[in-house]
Amino acid sequence: MPASKGYAASDNRTPLAPFAFSRREPGAAEITVEVLYCGVCHSDLHMARNEWGNAIYPMVPGHEIVGRVTAVGKSAKKFKAGDIAAIGVIVDSCRHCPPCKKGEEHFCQEGSTLTYAAKDRVDGSITMGGYSNNYVVDERFAHTVPAHLDLAAVAPLLCAGITTYSPLRHWKVGPGKKVGIVGLGGLGHMGLKFAHSFGAHTVQLTTSLKKKEDALKLGANEVVVSTDANAMKAHAGTFDFILDTASAPHSLDPYLSLLKQDGTITLVGLPEQPPCINMFALITKRASIAGSMIGGMPETQEMLEYCGQHKITADVEVIPIQKINEAFERMLKQDVKYRFVIDMSSLK
Repeated sequence: MPASKGYAASDNRTPLAPFAFSRREPGAAEITVEVLYCGVCHSDLHMARNEWGNAIYPMVPGHEIVGRVTAVGKSAKKFKAGDIAAIGVIVDSCRHCPPCKKGEEHFCQEGSTLTYAAKDRVDGSITMGGYSNNYVVDERFAHTVPAHLDLAAVAPLLCAGITTYSPLRHWKVGPGKKVGIVGLGGLGHMGLKFAHSFGAHTVQLTTSLKKKEDALKLGANEVVVSTDANAMKAHAGTFDFILDTASAPHSLDPYLSLLKQDGTITLVGLPEQPPCINMFALITKRASIAGSMIGGMPETQEMLEYCGQHKITADVEVIPIQKINEAFERMLKQDVKYRFVIDMSSLK
């Protein structure tokens, strides 16, 4: 069995620390990947600290993985040793329910298998994530990476990228549409890049005027401070679609007022508390509040190919694994532009 090492949470109170474990040999359709880079998602912090109540310890977080294939199973066809592969939020599903058959494995009716802190469908072990030196996965749940992209900056595409790409595509964001992006963090900056690239008139909605310059550089046509009542009123009833990426508790009412009739606000952030909603803001314009999460395997590959064609990657700060606990604390303070990525060679 491949010897593995990484950083793990032993409970919800103590910092992540070095951890040794083993992974299985790759099965017939599986590949072993040497992890080169792993993004640090806010959900890694939520999970490590059991803020959602579903933690399993010891826990090796990490679901934004880019690495090099080191071994392939006898029936694997998509990859060969030496190839670059990317692994995202889920690593298995039932494969036979209607969503799985449509390539929407993230909506698997039997429950998709998460990259970490989940029961492995193959051997019943607990999955360990990408804050480690290697990973074993069925090649169906691994993706090819466009050759010319910076691999460290590709890693966050496996979560932050697809989480914003998917709803923008689903709600047909493009030319002639006015689109708002709430929040300018790991998710928000990717949503801003995609919406602009798709040809929409893109407005960054932020609580801080300090983010205006960055938002404009990332592709915003306009920046609106959501705490400025006059600025918000000037945009009332003009948005076709709003993507809300904020992870802190907040009211949706100011953003609902911005929507046109039949407009939609889609939530992809995961605040600890449910949102407050003024029902009149919904019923008086037939507005919709929706939710979205990641994407299936075909759409994730589509997103990566789109990023390759349009040279889109995440803005990242690369860190050694030894600074992961510091990165968690900085992430809570929003002190990162815009995604931490671990250089896993630091494990050596």
